[in-house]
Amino acid sequence: MSSIDLSNNALSNKIADHISKQIISGDLKPGEKIVENFYAEEYGTSRAPVREAIFLLTIEGLVERIPRKGAVVRGYTESEIYDLLEIRINLESLAMKRITENGVDLNELAEMKKILTQMKNINDRERYTQLNHSFHMCLLRMSESEIIKNTYTRLEYPLLTVQNLSFSMEGNIEKSIQEHEKLIEWLEKNQLEKAASLLNTHNQYVIESIKKRMLKKQ
Repeated sequence: MSSIDLSNNALSNKIADHISKQIISGDLKPGEKIVENFYAEEYGTSRAPVREAIFLLTIEGLVERIPRKGAVVRGYTESEIYDLLEIRINLESLAMKRITENGVDLNELAEMKKILTQMKNINDRERYTQLNHSFHMCLLRMSESEIIKNTYTRLEYPLLTVQNLSFSMEGNIEKSIQEHEKLIEWLEKNQLEKAASLLNTHNQYVIESIKKRMLKKQ
């Protein structure tokens, strides 16, 4: 079987982006089936681009194929969610170590400020979650490590799904903005140990928020 080349398939990518947003926002729930005909009709196309979109989302870890059921939204166990967040903490801690060695990239710092301004003026939780990810990606790029950056990038969609849960809890977006402001301040002042400590506390709080949400659901 020949491999599928999705690099130039704009429609498949557009459909994949649409479905991914529905998953991240929670409009599509874990275990829910992805109905190919629904998206084919919505986009006025055959089912082939939809299948390719689903293939993309399977690679990204948002969708899984189950025998006799088809493509469904992937759910994560409580343990897997904590693993994702712990991996995130470790990668960002390593990134801060590299930043301490290499220095603060002023261009990335300027981009963080620009993203933070957008975060302050957004009311949509899904969009805030995406901007938050972009903010943290600046730190990963600042590490000047392709391995750290690429590893983090591969976790993008699962992390977006999990972080969206955290931001659904009252007060977490406001707290996030305050801590991001402080992080930028420490980076500007080259107080990198304080920046690393704040980042670790910031990320640990996300885990605690998810744990509280899990307990409420139980």
